[in-house]
Amino acid sequence: MRPLILVLLPQLALAAPSRKFTIEETFEVKPAAEAVTLFVPLPADDPWQRITGLTVDGAPFAEVHDPRYGNGAARIELPAAGGRISVRFAVERAERGAELAAATAHAPPNGYARWLEADALVPLDAHIRQIAADVTGPARTPLDKARAAYAYVLSTMKYDKPAGPNQGWGKGDIHWACDKKYGNCTDFHALFIGLLRASGVPARFQIGLSVPDGAAAELAGYHCWADFYVDGAGWIPVDASEAWKHPEKRDYFFGHHDANRVALSTGRDLTLPGMHGPPLNYFVFPYAESGGKPYGGINRTIRYAP
Repeated sequence: MRPLILVLLPQLALAAPSRKFTIEETFEVKPAAEAVTLFVPLPADDPWQRITGLTVDGAPFAEVHDPRYGNGAARIELPAAGGRISVRFAVERAERGAELAAATAHAPPNGYARWLEADALVPLDAHIRQIAADVTGPARTPLDKARAAYAYVLSTMKYDKPAGPNQGWGKGDIHWACDKKYGNCTDFHALFIGLLRASGVPARFQIGLSVPDGAAAELAGYHCWADFYVDGAGWIPVDASEAWKHPEKRDYFFGHHDANRVALSTGRDLTLPGMHGPPLNYFVFPYAESGGKPYGGINRTIRYAP
């Protein structure tokens, strides 16, 4: 097991760097015609992050979990007048390297099946399977297939978020990525994950926040990344969009996630207890319903502090 990891990532250090920071989120829910149910993602501990001091203020809440992946959320019932909710937590996040996956190198707890299935916007249709066969077919091992998919994504995609109407980037739509060949982290990783799943290699999606170095700052967006599974090595981290933005770190981001992030949820097409609308494409910002229908009247502010 160890020789495989050393061949994969010869530059890995034995001690993983880590950092500590706090996140404070404020959500202003505007008045609606009817009462509002608000779902706010709640971070959880995993082998690479530790969450402490989690508070949810502004209204009573129930902690619920999606039945497919176990992601946590605060479900908050608000009157039609709306309200103000604040969430605060501290994070200790470690750099994640493939050598850490060796501790969990057995089969995933629920088996491989889920991580080989399609998502709503990552179908494994004939078109995608043909691209996957062209890209990864010559590769002999799952690790080689992942390297081929990673190289393909970086050579064909452009990280770009143009303004204007009818822009389809940011949805993680694999057909958009194949056709338009640009987008953000969701589009990069939809393509990477879809190519691997179509090639028989388990792959999964995770989303959260990217945090800067240095002084406190407001966070305007989100960030997502991927893992693929190799027997004998475990889940191997990949961040294709960061590799595109930092080409000098291309080798690093095949096998690493840096510590400048916090994960909020895993997987796509999420349904939370008490939801009435369609499954969520992904869950990183609050989701609200009013009268049993999706409600978009939420202003959010998210701040990071070291």
